[in-house]
Amino acid sequence: MAKFGKRTRSAREAFAGKEDISVEEAVKLIKANSKTKFDETVEIAMNLGVDPRHADQMVRGVVGLPNGTGKTVRVAVFARGPKADEATAAGADIVGAEDLMEAIQGGKIDFDRCIATPDMMPIVGRLGKILGPRNLMPNPKVGTVTMDVKAAVEAAKGGQVQFKAEKAGVVHAGVGKVSFDEAQLVENIKAFIGAVSKARPAGAKGTYMKRIALSSTMGPGVTVDVATAAAE
Repeated sequence: MAKFGKRTRSAREAFAGKEDISVEEAVKLIKANSKTKFDETVEIAMNLGVDPRHADQMVRGVVGLPNGTGKTVRVAVFARGPKADEATAAGADIVGAEDLMEAIQGGKIDFDRCIATPDMMPIVGRLGKILGPRNLMPNPKVGTVTMDVKAAVEAAKGGQVQFKAEKAGVVHAGVGKVSFDEAQLVENIKAFIGAVSKARPAGAKGTYMKRIALSSTMGPGVTVDVATAAAE
């Protein structure tokens, strides 16, 4: 039988018997039991009634969290000429074209979001097998293939979060830091749930949102009441 440390045992005891509670109660519980020496991320996992293997059941989108993520996001932009200058001025960390492609092919991927102008997609397309599995491939559906480079970079830096259903129909994301106050976290969480709700695909049948769980990076998870959370 696994042996847990004092901090883990204490957290597990605090969470025991707590399930299908409100978002507000879950946030309060998570914050009260975060005892790590670093600022943990508050994470959400949503189990959806979809099968992403079917195109008409894929759930994908983007949401701007009202209070940001609390995380410094490094942004790479594929662009040339004036658009490259625009990206740099907007705060992009890495800007390039063929040189950036070669760096990525060489294994250098030190960014969290990748944006590209439409004319760069023939180059970016060669990186599909590298960027795709990491959910970094630019996509017009989530605003990362665009001529409005400035807005895309600022959105990424300002707390915009992308989401995509994994094979089992699970959507997972960080929605803030434990150091955020309760109201900020609640607002972020509800904004994320609302965005996933609106992204319901045409092919989804039956119950769309099956389960929603919240946790901190190192803490136990707690389920929230789906009906109430979705309605709000």
